[in-house]
Amino acid sequence: MAQLNDTKKLRSLLPKEAFKPDSSKLIILVINLLILILGWTIARHLDQWPLHWLWLYLPLAIVMGNSVVILLFSTHDMLHGSVIKNPRLAHFIGLLGLAMLWMPPTLWKIVHNQLHHTQTNALDDPDRSYLLHQNQTWGKWIQNLVVPSAEVNSFYLLLGMATAWGTHTFRHLTSVLQFKFSGVSLGPTSIAASASKRRMIAGELAIIALIHLGILAYLQFNLLSIFLGYLLPIWIGYAGVMFYIYTNHFLCPMSEINDPFANSLSIKVNRLFDLLHLNFSYHTEHHLFPSINSDYYPLLRELVETHYPDRLHLLTAGEAWRGLLTTPRHYKDEQTLTDWTGAKSVACPCISEQAIASPQAK
Repeated sequence: MAQLNDTKKLRSLLPKEAFKPDSSKLIILVINLLILILGWTIARHLDQWPLHWLWLYLPLAIVMGNSVVILLFSTHDMLHGSVIKNPRLAHFIGLLGLAMLWMPPTLWKIVHNQLHHTQTNALDDPDRSYLLHQNQTWGKWIQNLVVPSAEVNSFYLLLGMATAWGTHTFRHLTSVLQFKFSGVSLGPTSIAASASKRRMIAGELAIIALIHLGILAYLQFNLLSIFLGYLLPIWIGYAGVMFYIYTNHFLCPMSEINDPFANSLSIKVNRLFDLLHLNFSYHTEHHLFPSINSDYYPLLRELVETHYPDRLHLLTAGEAWRGLLTTPRHYKDEQTLTDWTGAKSVACPCISEQAIASPQAK
């Protein structure tokens, strides 16, 4: 967390309701599951449509892709404890919410809640960018190929937006389930889990695989229905998710001191996207208080800008994206980005001297 005094002060200024679970958010999750089911029901009959009418399905595919984004973000909030109190029920619903992302909820809790939030952009954060001096694994090579950077090819960037979430999940699974290639973990850092947790992850992954197999069977394994009703919405959804993930931390420096003001970035997006995506653009605010009701992120931003006006990294979505496309993606050191070869040296755009220099609390 940021300085304890900072968070205590901000918490005291927020209403108590901000920290109470909001079960109404379950409705959002259910609605988007129903949207996907409706889309698959229509896609089941696409082989009966005239070819010149197939384009009419594209708007629905976009809406379904947006539902994939919302399922991740609504489940994300629920597994942080801001939606319902019952952890077992939350875990079960989380399995359904994360199924389209191929992410077992047990793995999500380890990677996201336990590691990413406590060691953001530190050496042991499994979601950080790779270091220049790390082994040249397949995971590192794929990230270098498709992640937005000054060196990325436009075709591979487009391909990566649709598929990088799959790589992201696969490298975590290979790490925690100990499927190794050349004896080296694919991720930027290894992920440890007990034997019981690994069994849970494997079991949940099997259930997710059965859910996807069931969807394909419902679509009668028809290639047209699978492409328009299954693959295209997933690719669109993954692209939306990755846009947020890339802007969350990749322009920020590394630090072993877990200060969201230093290691996280918030972006400004159209109000409609904040409404649809549960204010996920307020990412620094989320790292300050992970379990807060996301409806209160705008109020928290106002408080941060009032009491700590020079601490918050805040860019428009366009500025953040241009920043990603004009800088390299590997860490040369904590505050310097470089390319695959190490030839470039570019200071991390979101370096706050005050945030880094001030004494922090882990």
